[in-house]
Amino acid sequence: MRDFSADHRWLSINTATVRRSQGQDLPLPRILDLCAARGIGAVSPWRDQVQAAGLQATARQLRELGLSLSGYCRGGMFPAADAAGLQAAHEDNLRALEEAVTLGAPCLVLVVGGLPGALAGRAAHKDIAGARAQVHEGIARLLEPARAAGMPLAIEPLHPMYAADRACINTLAQALDVCDALDPARSGALGVAVDVYHVWWDPQLQAQIARAGRERLLAFHVCDWLTPTRDLLNDRGMMGDGVIDIPRIRGWVEAQGYAGYSEVEIFSTQDWWLRDAAEVLDTCIARHRSAV
Repeated sequence: MRDFSADHRWLSINTATVRRSQGQDLPLPRILDLCAARGIGAVSPWRDQVQAAGLQATARQLRELGLSLSGYCRGGMFPAADAAGLQAAHEDNLRALEEAVTLGAPCLVLVVGGLPGALAGRAAHKDIAGARAQVHEGIARLLEPARAAGMPLAIEPLHPMYAADRACINTLAQALDVCDALDPARSGALGVAVDVYHVWWDPQLQAQIARAGRERLLAFHVCDWLTPTRDLLNDRGMMGDGVIDIPRIRGWVEAQGYAGYSEVEIFSTQDWWLRDAAEVLDTCIARHRSAV
């Protein structure tokens, strides 16, 4: 297992972590400048932030600052109530793929979606098995364009509390079942993003990480689970402030040969987004050394 205590060369910042600073939206160009100034070598930007800053301008700034990517957030959201919705989702995923290629991302992270309409508060139906079938079909349809573009797809299982509205793939086993069905040769075109916030509770986690192996482990995300959690979406903790044994999980991942970035992804309306972004980034660096 790598020693992170002396430096932060393997730290990446998911740009959601500092999308707000002292309660105000922070533009992506400023986020990138702050990261580079601190010797942070990689980021994972969100599509809305890239759109606001401009795709080509973002790609140029990344090159100029010497920043790598640990992933691109995000594709997915496959299920829909009708054929038109399914086609719209596919076309949006093709755009996400093109953006990821332009930015030089190592993978496109997929948050697969849940029951159609649930995210807006009005689920079209209660057929979660049907939604999962649409996810399978959507990934299958996206896989060949992704393979042709040389852009691996990373399925991110989300905690079961998000099964209805954000992701009906909720365990690493479910994600790997899709990978095994669609890419049995383990070509590297399809794998998983392991976010400790979503999977830390799973009694099968170590076994499923071993099942994934190096070929399927495309991204590793860290933050912490607070007790109590005040908001199920936007109260993630800084590493070391909660109950997740992050070093143990990283050890399992690295035992399979993963040697990429540990990507900090924190949504925090009541704490970290109220602080100055510079303080947040400095804390990420310190906690990456001591708690990851």
